[in-house]
Amino acid sequence: MKRVPLLFPVVAVLFYASCGSEQADDTGSSGRGGSSATAGRGGSAGRMQAGGFGGASAGSGGTNAGGAAGSAGNTGSGGNTGSGGNTGSGGNTGSGGNAGSGGNTGSGGNTGSGGNTGSGGNTGSGGNTGSGGAAGVGGTAGAGGMSALEPCDLYASGGTPCVAAHSTVRALFGAYDGKLYRVRRSSDNTTRDIGVLSAGGFADAAAQDAFCSNANCVITMVYDQSGKGNDLEYQGVGSSVGGRADPASATGESLTISGHKVYSLYINPGNSYWRNGSQSGVPTGSAPEGMYMVTSGTHVNDGCCFDYGNSETTRKADGAGAMDAINFSTQCWFGGCAGRGPWVQADLEYGLYPGGSQSWNPSQQAFTNKYVTAMLKNNGTTRFALKGASAQAGSLTTLYDGRLPNGYSPMKKQGAIILGSGGDCCATNRNLSLGTFYEGAIVSGYPADTIDDSIQSNIVNAGYGKP
Repeated sequence: MKRVPLLFPVVAVLFYASCGSEQADDTGSSGRGGSSATAGRGGSAGRMQAGGFGGASAGSGGTNAGGAAGSAGNTGSGGNTGSGGNTGSGGNTGSGGNAGSGGNTGSGGNTGSGGNTGSGGNTGSGGNTGSGGAAGVGGTAGAGGMSALEPCDLYASGGTPCVAAHSTVRALFGAYDGKLYRVRRSSDNTTRDIGVLSAGGFADAAAQDAFCSNANCVITMVYDQSGKGNDLEYQGVGSSVGGRADPASATGESLTISGHKVYSLYINPGNSYWRNGSQSGVPTGSAPEGMYMVTSGTHVNDGCCFDYGNSETTRKADGAGAMDAINFSTQCWFGGCAGRGPWVQADLEYGLYPGGSQSWNPSQQAFTNKYVTAMLKNNGTTRFALKGASAQAGSLTTLYDGRLPNGYSPMKKQGAIILGSGGDCCATNRNLSLGTFYEGAIVSGYPADTIDDSIQSNIVNAGYGKP
């Protein structure tokens, strides 16, 4: 980040998105028509569905000696009403089958009176309740209460797939069961990759603890979960990218997430990670992109520049629009800021923008929470948006949604990925910032606001800080 003053006015434009609604249809309730076993009128209630007409015949059979002989055969067709209850077995899909066993009672009605078959239908309506439980399945799938659909699954569902996904805490795809990061032990300089406990799960911190017992360890690489190969490596001696930075301590901060011990990437001055992703899916030029990270409002400073996002392949300050990265810090780049931060801003190169101009954006707010969600999206030609929230509760706050600053349209992104420093670090210089990184992703395309909201809900449900 190079400090070059720019003074331009900008007009803010607001964007809103709406979502649709769902309807549900309950057919199992008609099974109640058979609930009157000894009276013909019990079958008449079955007229609510086709199987119910069989129930009517069973009712008349019921008045003849308790449903014996041939009329009892009609009772069997009344049992078809119970199979209407089997519609409830659709609930099996939602809750794992408990309500569906109620539906089986309906088939049992074939051996009893027509009336009992009807009550089997009532069990079917119970099955419908089970199908309502389907949402619960999504909430408990995965490991430790994580959702079956993780952030990059949600982005993909909106047509904006992840091209880079990084975390030392958890999987960002529901099916991901690979490596999260690499640690190096000081005693013998050997390394070990730390993965997840299960597909879609949390980091195996116990593996790190065992490997690093009685020794200092550093994090040398954070692996890309997207399959694009955009792994982030420290910019320093001994790495494949080189530079003057050092790897961060692997034990700078431990935390719990839904009861699981994990470690953050705890950035201090001198630490930085980088990757040239220009040939492996990271948007370049004026192509639209979005990104988010989970960070902390308690480990911040005003040093340049704690960023995560798109940066220069040259590792130099190459002009306005060469970067498109989230900045989270107490830096007040152009002056006039309200309060002390930290704030979610956009590092677009040659400035940290709190909104669409060098003037302070009055919609900005500080996030001092222990765990913070920060988001940036940029269509590359006319518009960008900034959002923030607590990562433990609540919804996103839109801090800015409007025109790009003058001189930044179109964007001129180069497609490298930076984490922990500005884009002009650290081939020949050192990082001055500090910050915390738990997880983040970069996507191709401009995510819908509804997708942003689903990402925030997923982060909250992940359980940052929960024992």
